Amino acid sequence: MTAVRAAAADVDWEKLRSVARDAMSRAYAPYSGYPVGVAALVDDGRIVSGCNVENASYGLGLCAECGLVSALQNSGGGRLTHFTCVDGKGDILVPCGRCRQLLHEFGGPDLLLETPAGILPLSEMLPQAFGPDHLTK
Repeated sequence: MTAVRAAAADVDWEKLRSVARDAMSRAYAPYSGYPVGVAALVDDGRIVSGCNVENASYGLGLCAECGLVSALQNSGGGRLTHFTCVDGKGDILVPCGRCRQLLHEFGGPDLLLETPAGILPLSEMLPQAFGPDHLTK
């Protein structure tokens, strides 16, 4: 068994999806009609979640992943280890490139993402990612 499969097997993905679906039910998406919910496991065992929040000035809308990392920081920080995202039907959805970059900041390349193709490390979803190590101190 690969390390990814072993790490994925230890997680209750259905529970994460349930938390993401619950978050999605509180999304504010009156303009696109496309609610999104996310949930992630933190390295200390907590689960954090988020939903998208749109704005009449479209560019000011917040992705569900923004809400998730805000909840992460507001509840004590830590590193994301496992992540799932669902659409308005509750189906698994892959985060966009911007959100993958945000997830990289708070979970790193080993963060496991639930995708329609199975569980994948973020390093496969965002290869050669730019991160904090690239910045000079």
